[in-house]
Amino acid sequence: MRTAIVERPLDPSSLLAEVSEASCGAVTLFVGTVRDVNDGRPVTGIDYSAYGPMASEELDRIAGEAVERFGTVRLVVEHRLGTLTLGEASIAIAVAHPHRAAVLDAQRYVIEEVKRRVPIWKREHYVDGTRAWVDPTRPAAGAAP
Repeated sequence: MRTAIVERPLDPSSLLAEVSEASCGAVTLFVGTVRDVNDGRPVTGIDYSAYGPMASEELDRIAGEAVERFGTVRLVVEHRLGTLTLGEASIAIAVAHPHRAAVLDAQRYVIEEVKRRVPIWKREHYVDGTRAWVDPTRPAAGAAP
């Protein structure tokens, strides 16, 4: 298990390679990227910022919970800080386990808990030149619960 808060572009394929092993018949990779619209407003980019020590500690705690709950010791999570443009990866979660249910459940658990608990804030940049902080606990318009 490994987690990191980074200020460099993410390399999802390296995370996938890090968790992969012959004993694991199921491997998942979730990559969250900057999309071009949020709540009906065209977006050009996002600033991600965090209180680093607290964010790292909480990210570790969440990954540890996933390992304990789903038995997925082969789990890596990286979250990027800084200014990201459209299509850039903000978070990558790679999980491997002998069985698919565990990796899918662990991956979903990690992303939902990260959104809910990790003190990482995002400020969207809009096409009209304005910027606004986004409440990470509020689902985007049209998002599934």
